[in-house]
Amino acid sequence: MNKKILNGILLGAAGSFWWGLLGVFYFKKVSFAGPLELVVHRTIWTAFFLAVTTTFYSRWSLFTNICKKKNKLFILFICGLLIFANWSVWIYAVVVNKLVDASFGYYIFPIISVFFGYVFFNEKLNISRIFSISLVLISIIYFLINLQSVPFIGLSVAFTWSAYNILRKKIKVEADIGLLIESIFLTPIALVIFYFIAKKGLNDFSLSDPKTMFWLFIAGPMTVIPLYLYIKGVELAGLGSTGMIFFITPTCQFLLGIFYYGEIFDINKLIGFIFIWIAVIIYLRDIYQGKNTL
Repeated sequence: MNKKILNGILLGAAGSFWWGLLGVFYFKKVSFAGPLELVVHRTIWTAFFLAVTTTFYSRWSLFTNICKKKNKLFILFICGLLIFANWSVWIYAVVVNKLVDASFGYYIFPIISVFFGYVFFNEKLNISRIFSISLVLISIIYFLINLQSVPFIGLSVAFTWSAYNILRKKIKVEADIGLLIESIFLTPIALVIFYFIAKKGLNDFSLSDPKTMFWLFIAGPMTVIPLYLYIKGVELAGLGSTGMIFFITPTCQFLLGIFYYGEIFDINKLIGFIFIWIAVIIYLRDIYQGKNTL
């Protein structure tokens, strides 16, 4: 393994661990603010932090080029709504101790993305991927029958993130610049939501409490830094290797949920997750074989 690929794998792993560990610990720490205010601050301060990094790295020309293309702007607006929904559900899962349910969503999202690619863009499916998709469907049906409820958090996380990724893949926009534009679209919405939160006196972000202001501001870099690490990993090691490494994120969330935060994990959930883990193993094997036949 050459040094470039090794560095890419290490950076991709760092980004995945950040999402799976540090991100969870951070949003647990600031969970006193509530899911709605947290997603508001994540949106606003992500936009602010990306504006700073775009200035620092002199990337505004990329921003203006994208802004000239109305079709890309429209898709980025849709992507912004999807990521806002994804952040909202995931933060809610962290705050109410449903990390295991959220990890379910991140385990299946790459497989759901493959399914979306087939349905909407006529991308080809091989036997391995059909089998993986089938196992995901079996798992969802199993949860529906045995838990007598739809795994709402997991499916919401998976479908919003899958749709987001498939759209971003099709328009081929730089990840950080795309997220900056999405965040700019969302910032007015976030500010309106914050206005009503503050009007009711329910806001935790206040000029009279600089310490809390600082902790909520950190939502920006806590979003952007792992994204940067993961993207650099993809650039150096390729999508195949970092695609496999991504599963560090849901695994960390799953283990934290059970062993650190003591979430309930009964036999029915275990059986459902076994279907998912088999699907992921088949999916990873397919990626590995495809990478090695290039």
